Parts: sequence; structure tokens; C-alpha cells
Amino acid sequence: MTELRLQKYMADLGLMSRRAAEQEIARGAVRVNGEVAVIGQKICPETDVVEYKGRVLKQGFKKYIYIMLNKPRGYVTTASDERGRPTVVELCSDVGERVYPVGRLDMDSDGLLLLTNDGELANKLTHPRHSIPKIYHVEVDGKTERATLKQLSSPMIIDGYEIMPVKTEVHTFKNDQRRETTVLRMELYEGRNRQIRKMCEKCGLTVKRLTRVAIGDIKLQSLKPGTWRHLTKSQVEYLKNTAAKK
Repeated sequence: MTELRLQKYMADLGLMSRRAAEQEIARGAVRVNGEVAVIGQKICPETDVVEYKGRVLKQGFKKYIYIMLNKPRGYVTTASDERGRPTVVELCSDVGERVYPVGRLDMDSDGLLLLTNDGELANKLTHPRHSIPKIYHVEVDGKTERATLKQLSSPMIIDGYEIMPVKTEVHTFKNDQRRETTVLRMELYEGRNRQIRKMCEKCGLTVKRLTRVAIGDIKLQSLKPGTWRHLTKSQVEYLKNTAAKK
């Protein structure tokens, strides 16, 4: 009989991502054969009984769901928050199944976020080798000079790590009686912790707003802030095909 790690088993069922499963195991929400599970524990799906929040987990018990959310600012990209802050999962409480975010979008940022209960796909999409471009519109104070655009698009050291070049160009320029602002279009393949904000700070730019407008071919478009919709069949296939590439 084949053994596998408990968090992978939960992800394979489509319950949540492996990372989220580890968090649930760590807080004692998972039991194996009546005993509280531990991180790294291996199970045999054919013989072991796995329970999550009192519900026995079995192959095929859940329908996979894939949605996109227009995340507003002020929400954290987690399933729960120990500090009591509002979470993106709360905005999707009417989906019908528990879904979890694919990747992160920091609390002060808004825009496109994918959520699913397909843990294996989520894990593949967030793995470094399955890079998919994420497009951001970044509003900064003032008029951004050409030299600054070149600096933003060049290799840069952030938190001691050399990030991949980020294609940066001017999307729009606003000039009214009160202030000038530039909206930059930035294309990332990594998305390290608060990477864009740190890049802009290093270049002397003040970020006024940061919005993710697309993940690969999937675009935010006219989806209203705080609302969600199911991905189309073609969008789901696009994500699966992207995740299958190595």
C-alpha cells in the first residue's frame, strides 16, 4: 500500500492547498484514526481514516471549484487571521464550497485573485517552475522618468535576493490641478513579498495604489470590487495547461 504525506492527500482531494493543509494540521483540526495529526505525518489512504473538522475525507467527495475575485484593499489573503482582520475567504462564503487563495495579494493591494479547492493545481501554479506572468497597474506620485523605468526593468537586489527583471512601462499619466500621477504597467514572474512596493521605494517612487489586473491570459476586466465569479471552462483549461508545463 502506498503512503503519502497527509498535506498532499488533502490537496489531492481538492480540499485546500498543501500550505493551507499544513496550517490546519498545525492547529489540530485534522485527525488520523481518531488521533490529532502532526505536520509531516504519512498516511495510507486505503486503510487510514482522515477527519477534518469532524468530517471523514474520501476520494471524490468534493467538486472542484475555480473562481476569480476582485479583492478590495483592507482584506488579507488567507483563510483565517489570528488578528481578526477581514479575509478574502469571507468574500466568497456563498460559493458553496470552501475555497482557498492561489498565491497572495498583500492587504494594501487590490485586484485579481484566484481561489479554488483544487489543492494540487494551486500548488503547481505557485511553484517557481510554473511561472505565469502577473500584470499590475501601479499608481505612483509624479511623472516617472525614462531612467526610472529602465531601473525598474533591470535586475535589482531586493532583501538580499536578485529578482528577475520586471518589464515596466507607462500605462497612463494623470495631471490635474492638485497633483501629477503615473500609472505603471508592471509584469512579474516571481511576486516576492511586497516586491513591487520595495522596488518602487528603492527607485524613490511613492506608491498610491497597486492593482493586479491580470494573471496570464485571465483578466480582471469589469468585475466589481468585493465580488467573484466562476472561471470559464477555457480559463480553467488555460491554468491546467500552464501548470502542466515544465
